[in-house]
This record gives sequence, C-alpha cells and structure tokens, in this order.
Amino acid sequence: MARPRIPIDWEELEKLCHMQCTQEEIASWFGCSVDTLDNAAKRELNMRFSEYWEQKKAGGKSSLRRRQWTMAENNPTMAIWLGKQYLGQTDKSETTGK
Repeated sequence: MARPRIPIDWEELEKLCHMQCTQEEIASWFGCSVDTLDNAAKRELNMRFSEYWEQKKAGGKSSLRRRQWTMAENNPTMAIWLGKQYLGQTDKSETTGK
C-alpha cells in the first residue's frame, strides 16, 4: 500500500521560490524530499520541479530589482550601488605624487 501524498500548496511554494529558497529548503518546509516535489510537479504541472523552481525564482529576482530601483529614487547609496553594478561606474580616488 502506497503512502498518502503530501499536499503541496503551490502558492506557498511559489513564495518560497521568490525568496530564493533552495530546493532543499523548500522540501524541508513541506516535510518531504526534493524527489517528492519533483514527482508532484511532474504529476500536477507537467514539468520538473527544477524547471518550476527556476521560473519562479526568476520572478523573485525581478521583484527585488524593481524594489531596488524604487529605493534608488530616495536613497543615494542605492543609486550609487546600482550605477556600479549596471553602468560600470567606479569610485575613483586621486592621489597626488610628492
């Protein structure tokens, strides 16, 4: 006789992916293995769990990026950091020779 299936709350799982949780952390949250999540994803979503995880994780990154850009409007430190990351800007210190 097979074990009862662990119910997967896909909305909760998506939130965990958005927070950049690892597959192992998500499995632990649901009290199961990554293989169990993989089997559930194949059965319910017609895809591998790793594919689902990558898709949803990317959504979290774009959400974080959007918040950073909004913060940069009122936070000079964030604006400088984003300039360094995306525009190749650097801090230049000038030294004078004696």
